[in-house]
Amino acid sequence: MTLVSGWLLYGWIIAVQTKTKKTLAKPNIRNVVVVDGVRTPFLLSGTSYKDLMPHDLARAALTGLLHRTSVPKEVVDYIIFGTVIQEVKTSNVAREAALGAGFSDKTPAHTVTMACISANQAMTTGVGLIASGQCDVIVAGGVELMSDVPIRHSRKMRKLMLDLNKAKSMGQRLSLISKFRFNFLAPELPAVSEFSTSETMGHSADRLAAAFAVSRLEQDEYALRSHSLAKKAQDEGLLSDVVPFKVPGKDTVTKDNGIRPSSLEQMAKLKPAFIKPYGTVTAANSSFLTDGASAMLIMAEEKALAMGYKPKAYLRDFMYVSQDPKDQLLLGPTYATPKVLEKAGLTMNDIDAFEFHEAFSGQILANFKAMDSDWFAENYMGRKTKVGLPPLEKFNNWGGSLSLGHPFGATGCRLVMAAANRLQKEGGQYGLVAACAAGGQGHAMIVEAYPK
Repeated sequence: MTLVSGWLLYGWIIAVQTKTKKTLAKPNIRNVVVVDGVRTPFLLSGTSYKDLMPHDLARAALTGLLHRTSVPKEVVDYIIFGTVIQEVKTSNVAREAALGAGFSDKTPAHTVTMACISANQAMTTGVGLIASGQCDVIVAGGVELMSDVPIRHSRKMRKLMLDLNKAKSMGQRLSLISKFRFNFLAPELPAVSEFSTSETMGHSADRLAAAFAVSRLEQDEYALRSHSLAKKAQDEGLLSDVVPFKVPGKDTVTKDNGIRPSSLEQMAKLKPAFIKPYGTVTAANSSFLTDGASAMLIMAEEKALAMGYKPKAYLRDFMYVSQDPKDQLLLGPTYATPKVLEKAGLTMNDIDAFEFHEAFSGQILANFKAMDSDWFAENYMGRKTKVGLPPLEKFNNWGGSLSLGHPFGATGCRLVMAAANRLQKEGGQYGLVAACAAGGQGHAMIVEAYPK
């Protein structure tokens, strides 16, 4: 070999090494992989799922996962589901759904709640159980049924009914009944506002958009992008995590029904939904109330390979954050993203696929502006420099919560599977999942493609 050819070969090796990113495997810690994940079609609340209970949807996701992966039920060590608005009859919906799907009654199951990142919490709880050696095989998922939410009697009526139940004599009962007033019958709906601030999330999103000077047109344009990309992905068969669901007594549902690309002209006609008459958040640039469920099969890598599976992705570093629920309610991705990147030793340039939860267009665009601001980084986050803007060409390329829907307890798994499937399809190595949540909380996770 001549000196020149030697230098050429050396240069080629260096170039190849530069293009090949490192893996995020850590010494003495088990690798956790996603074998596969599925979800029911996400539907507008009040449509085909309106007569079901949450455990029906969760059971459908579990059954779909069993069919997709052919995993033996007895191999599953533990089942974890996320949900937000709980059905009182099935408070541990994970357990009821697991029994309904035919899992062994010896398989433990529990339910977690963390607002819009409940499924993320279910997944990372599973990651912890596997990484610590407590379990080898976990099913994690989430469910939400907004078509039927618990509506309670008023506090006064509940107290009267409970006291009547304890009354021992007719005299005591008559005395209690005499205290009844018709206003006791006013029902209590589930809270749509923050408990700590009494502000609705939509109102907070409107204030956030105003604070970051995000215009109504920008929000409508982003929402149109989400719906257009989701429609394209649906038509091209890219939403492969969706499994058909035969609704009892009705037709089989095969696809999400909230994907509705419109026009900017039509969207501009809508009135503000929260701050009237000058607000910029409308029904068209907000996520809609959604029914749906998701489920993922998570394993220790050595277990998956021993069972003959080809995993889709590694679940790597993750981070939970929380901040002021009044003025920074929806900025979770801005705070979580730099922390999880630093933990993993990555930069924004290393990420090939971004999957962020879209609660509102204004929320996404405000996060973009915060992430791209040195001033915000220095004054609010205690950081010397901004984390940077996610490139739009890598961002939510198959649609997002604005178009696909957002069942509160189930979205986290959809985000991770979208990242994993995109990495496989697009040939990338790292995905970044991030989401905001009620209470001023947030989550971010690194997903690494499994080598082909």
